[in-house]
Amino acid sequence: MEDFIVKKTVLFLMAVGFICFATEALAISNNMERLGMRLFKDKNLSFNGTQSCQNCHHPFAGFADITNANHPARKVVSTGADGVSKGERNAPTAAYAGFSPSLFDDADGRWVGGMFWDGRADGSVLGDPLAEQAQGPPLNPDEMAMPDKEAVIEVIKEASYVFLWYRVFGRDSLDDVDEAYDDFGRAIAAYERSQDVTAFSSKYDVAEETFTPSESRGQALFEANCSGCHSTSASFGSPSALFTNYRYANVGVPANPLVPLDQPDFGLGWTVSDPSQDGKFKIPTLRNIALSAPYSHNGSFSTLKKMVAFINDRSEVTPEVPRNLDQRVGSIGLEEDQIDDIVSFLHTLTDGY
Repeated sequence: MEDFIVKKTVLFLMAVGFICFATEALAISNNMERLGMRLFKDKNLSFNGTQSCQNCHHPFAGFADITNANHPARKVVSTGADGVSKGERNAPTAAYAGFSPSLFDDADGRWVGGMFWDGRADGSVLGDPLAEQAQGPPLNPDEMAMPDKEAVIEVIKEASYVFLWYRVFGRDSLDDVDEAYDDFGRAIAAYERSQDVTAFSSKYDVAEETFTPSESRGQALFEANCSGCHSTSASFGSPSALFTNYRYANVGVPANPLVPLDQPDFGLGWTVSDPSQDGKFKIPTLRNIALSAPYSHNGSFSTLKKMVAFINDRSEVTPEVPRNLDQRVGSIGLEEDQIDDIVSFLHTLTDGY
């Protein structure tokens, strides 16, 4: 009987593995994406072999930090590969980032695009802010902490997927370290744009007609009160709504005592050297938002309901940067049951339905 149970368990695990492999195979459409996936998941690209991109951008957390998502009340920034170093901002999702354009100042004088909360990966180097963002963590001493680009490329030369790299970029493509590191960023960006990461497979996408009454009420409330920043129309070349406009706003988030800083975080203001942009941070996509707690650039809100409640009424909060506040939020006037309905709707944006 025991042998029978063991055999059944093995067969079940093999079946699950096959299903996962098949799903992944469907989601990855070419060798560039496949290479990017291998790089994204390779812990050897950290100085001590303990951390990959996926540690801070895990699918079970909506491609945000899974440790923070599991403990959002007390862990709000990512821990580096050394097990000690901490970042100064909450890791945003890597999903749906690939539609964001290079940073630019639009006709209304508002900044759009770029990568990171402050837009500093602006697309000016590679023409792709997502690829530029991917180059940051391996060399950041508070993250993966590799000593230099050459160390990263040496890992790739010894990796099991090096022939896949050659197939994508050419046999001599690792000889020039700077060019190879640019290709490293491009490959990871390709994976992050793949259907494995950017899936458009939520209930909202595939089964909107089955919304519950609460979800439907929440959708109507969201359209009326939230879609100005979290657009519900397809844009930036996307096949469906991204639930962001990739702009920047200071919504009045308070300082978080779990993220001690020497001075207020001015976000975009530092990037563009403009005090009128101080305190503004990139408006995030809300896709997979139910998985990616904590919320805001410094993780001040441990639950989705707390985040929505704050957007509704910030009167009891002292903003970290009290100027340049966005007046569209903070005094919307929703009742608690309406907040609950919006939260219900936001849960329909989780992929894999």
